[in-house]
Amino acid sequence: MIYEKVLKNPERFNFGIETVGKPSHPNPIKQNRYISDNERIAFSSQVVNILQQIESCEKFPSFEKAGMREKLAHNPKNTKAAIITCGGLCPGLNNVIKGLVSELEIEYGIKNIIGIRYGYLGLSKKSSHEPVVLKLAHIDQIHKQGGTILGSSRGNQDPVDMVDQLVSRNINVLFCIGGDGTLKGAKAIAEEIKKRGLKISVVGVPKTIDNDLSFVEKTFGFETSVQVASDIITSAHTEAICAQNGIGIVKLMGRDSGFISASATLANSVVDFCLVPETRFQLHGNGGLLKAIEKRLEERQYSVVVVAEGAGQHLFTEASERKDQSGNLMKEDIGLFLKQQIEEYFSTKEMEMSIKYFDPSYHIRSVPANASDAIFCYQLAAHAVHAGMSGKTNLVIGHWNNFFTHVPIDLATSERRMIDLDSVLWKGVISTTQQDNHLEIK
Repeated sequence: MIYEKVLKNPERFNFGIETVGKPSHPNPIKQNRYISDNERIAFSSQVVNILQQIESCEKFPSFEKAGMREKLAHNPKNTKAAIITCGGLCPGLNNVIKGLVSELEIEYGIKNIIGIRYGYLGLSKKSSHEPVVLKLAHIDQIHKQGGTILGSSRGNQDPVDMVDQLVSRNINVLFCIGGDGTLKGAKAIAEEIKKRGLKISVVGVPKTIDNDLSFVEKTFGFETSVQVASDIITSAHTEAICAQNGIGIVKLMGRDSGFISASATLANSVVDFCLVPETRFQLHGNGGLLKAIEKRLEERQYSVVVVAEGAGQHLFTEASERKDQSGNLMKEDIGLFLKQQIEEYFSTKEMEMSIKYFDPSYHIRSVPANASDAIFCYQLAAHAVHAGMSGKTNLVIGHWNNFFTHVPIDLATSERRMIDLDSVLWKGVISTTQQDNHLEIK
């Protein structure tokens, strides 16, 4: 886990934030309290670890604190900002767009804000889609809609081409809303900008429904996803208990990390088995999933299974080599595979069984953000604007130990954040499901 790696060797990790130049313009927002670059958020929240790191390392591992700066690198009077959304849909995209426009227009008085259409494709010269002008008065209600008003796409474009487009459109600040692939694209853009010696800030807003970015404890859309997933689990449970030996299977998002499945299981404690990519399980024999489901049916005549899309990939005879447009290895369909295996297993038993399968992934991705996520989206957007206007670049806005932070994109994309099997989250899953009584998980 990344946490242990930093504690053991903190000097390997660079928490420094790049800038496009020395801030010299006064901030038009008059505050009693600006944030200084010297204000830092400790990586570890435990005193014993902090004391150990102070004694053992030359540079204490900590994040630059996000927030409004007194001086700006970009003059609001001649700043032109661009917003782009990339990757799959996620609850809260429109909230972030509105938050960015609101902060730029109202607080900083920036009049030129555009939205790039259909992800990085819209930032290439081959795109036929002109950017849209974004004015707060025209987008006042978009937070009530799911999806993104700008459209989205997967896959990166040539950074040279994209920077050419930024220069031709006189863009000073680019906000990239997206996950791992999007942020790697933002990093490539920032590096090309730096190579040319240009003063264009590139700031990421972390959008990954799987909540799997390193050094970022929470991403927007996650809480909404857990809430909606919990409702789907209720439906699966209802179907299961209303049938003789009913089985409800719910497949949720989570290619490499099972945070949604684990959190939804805790939020709705009717789940018998929670299967995530961080663990391995077998189908057959004592301790296998099929026998475990059979025992649950014998005990109370129904069973509910929640499985993350990336779980159980070791069960397929041939590993997938297909990749999506973002370069992610595509997973085999574990949900339908489990449904088929369960049906085949019980067909050999003298035991009636009814199975209902739920795959709500696209439904969850396209719903509007709930109230909690909506607040978080606005806060992320506001901190992204403060970072961009002060000249910070090649970073993503993070959330750590209940503070908003500046995270170098290199750190955020260094590896996938995954469930710690010794964490309170996973121990809670084991406690509420009691799945370890029948199912062996490694």
